[in-house]
Amino acid sequence: MQKSKIFFLVGPTATGKSETAVYLAKKLKAEIVSCDSMQVYKKMDIITSAPSRQIIKKVRHHLLGIIPPEKEYDVSRYRRQAAKKIKEIIHRNKTPLFVGGTGLYMSILIDGIFKAKAQDESLRRRLYQQAQRLGSNYLHKRLNRFDPLAAKKIHPHDTRRIVRALEVFETTGKPISQLQKERKGLGNNYEIKIFCLNMPRDKLYQRIKERIEKMFKQGLLDEVKKLLRLKLSRTAHQAIGIKELKGYFTGQYDLAEAKRLMKHNTCLYAKRQLTWFRKDKRIKWIEAKQQDTPKAIATRIFSKI
Repeated sequence: MQKSKIFFLVGPTATGKSETAVYLAKKLKAEIVSCDSMQVYKKMDIITSAPSRQIIKKVRHHLLGIIPPEKEYDVSRYRRQAAKKIKEIIHRNKTPLFVGGTGLYMSILIDGIFKAKAQDESLRRRLYQQAQRLGSNYLHKRLNRFDPLAAKKIHPHDTRRIVRALEVFETTGKPISQLQKERKGLGNNYEIKIFCLNMPRDKLYQRIKERIEKMFKQGLLDEVKKLLRLKLSRTAHQAIGIKELKGYFTGQYDLAEAKRLMKHNTCLYAKRQLTWFRKDKRIKWIEAKQQDTPKAIATRIFSKI
């Protein structure tokens, strides 16, 4: 029996994935499923660069703005919801097209998640407190003693993943790298194709800076001001722009500095995204040229399918 196809269009922020995906979805007769850890939140459209209403009208989208920013959201919940959407989309004789820049979500979907019940809220809080007090490098060195394989894959500044790996080890007695080898994902039941958009680094960084300026024109300050009145979940609080604008609102620095920090931190994030995707040898890379339109890029991707 022939396996159903699932497509992924991934890449760093500001490469034009949302616009390209619309044209690609029409060629594939697809429905789009968000693969973005921040776009799941309501009331955060500008800060997360969620697809515009015009884009959403053109092609059916899923898993956008589905939970309040006060609620926690994690990969296991995403995986359950995404797996359900896949079945629904295929049942409608359409093709699932995942679009976004969260490499962890893509990996969990394709490769699976281990089934060990490794959660300890008090331990996790303690680890986060240690990271705040002693720095993420301290926890990373500790992880390296218990699970050098995981430590090699996780950046020393990626506090969330370091904490998770230590939490798993201390609650199960097994390294997370060992448990990950036992997991099963979509790759067993579907034919998976992954395309990653990329462009020259200087062009990417310029697009990021232009996008952030546009976000301010769209009303970013008002959106973040409203968000800061809420008790944001830890995950929602990680959106780039929350911390940077909080500093501006509390008078630590001026608006120009807040913008500079947002641009700087977004460029660093894009760099981390590229590092993640480059590790995955299944990915076909699509280099966007200066003159390329989203339609032209989609046509090029479709020609490679």
